[in-house]
Order: sequence, then C-alpha cells, then structure tokens
Amino acid sequence: MPDDTATAAPVPSPELIRAHIRDVPDFPKPGVLFKDITPLLNHREGFAAAVEGLAAPFRAAGVDHVVGLEARGFIFGAPVAMALGSGFVPARKAGKLPSRTIGQAYDLEYGTATVEIHADAVSPGSRVLIVDDVLATGGTGRAAVDLVRKAGGTVVGFSVLMELSALRGRDRVPDVELHTLLTV
Repeated sequence: MPDDTATAAPVPSPELIRAHIRDVPDFPKPGVLFKDITPLLNHREGFAAAVEGLAAPFRAAGVDHVVGLEARGFIFGAPVAMALGSGFVPARKAGKLPSRTIGQAYDLEYGTATVEIHADAVSPGSRVLIVDDVLATGGTGRAAVDLVRKAGGTVVGFSVLMELSALRGRDRVPDVELHTLLTV
C-alpha cells in the first residue's frame, strides 16, 4: 500500500500561518481587530499547508464526513474532506439548505441563531470531523458538536485554523478533541 504521507503538504508552522493573516482594525465595527484570512487563501503553499495541517491529526481517525461551518469553514472543510477521503457536509444558517434539515440553536451576544445540516447528511454511527476557520466564543462550535450528535454521528474532533484565546471558546467544547494551527 502506498504511503499517503509522502505526497501530503507539510504541516504549517504557526509563523507561516501568522505571516499570511492580515489584521484589519475597526472591522466590522470600531474596536474590533479582524483577522483576515484572504492572504493565506491566496498563498498557494500556505493554503495547501493549512489544509494539510487541519487534516493531519485526524488521518487515522476513520473520518466519514467533514462538517464545515458557514461560511469560511466551507473554504477549509471541503479540501480537508478531500484530503481525508471523506464526504463534505455544509452546516449553514437556518433556512439556507433546500431539503429537510435538523438544527441546533445557540446563543449570540444579541440573541440566538441556528445552524442546520440536511437531515440525511450524517448517518447514525458516522465519524465526523468539524472544521472552521476561527474558534472565538465557541457558540457555533458547540452547536455543531451538538448537531452532529443529534444526527447520531460521533464527533472525532474539531479542527480550526485559528483560536482567539482571549474569548475562551475552547471552554465551550471540552468534550471534543480540539486542534488549532494558530492561537492568538
């Protein structure tokens, strides 16, 4: 059997990721320092290494599906699914998917929101990796974990490009293996 790791992109160093993330002050509102990932997406080697870095810890986990969280989690989730030989499941905001859905509500600072997947996207017993670009407060991540479990799936991990540690999002997902490429 061929060694799949021989052709895999190198796992990125935090410095490579950090070098291709742009800080944008006062976006989307005054006082917020936005972490813009578009330079990383535009950097061929950096993007490939980030995808590999998100996938690598879960290669031996037998992942059936990768759930990517709307919207930037789609950008990383789909290629991670391809790297793992898995299916891809988009987790979207309520009302965005065309077929029958199941959803999970979560709290926001100003109200609530709901994340949904198609009801038939994750079969009972499926092994699921959740992927997103940023772990901030952890509300969306917690909702995704609960949603996969509601569908009957087993969450094998949660892989994110960047964790905003000051917002303590990891505290919301203590029951899941969390893998981050960069902590800021």
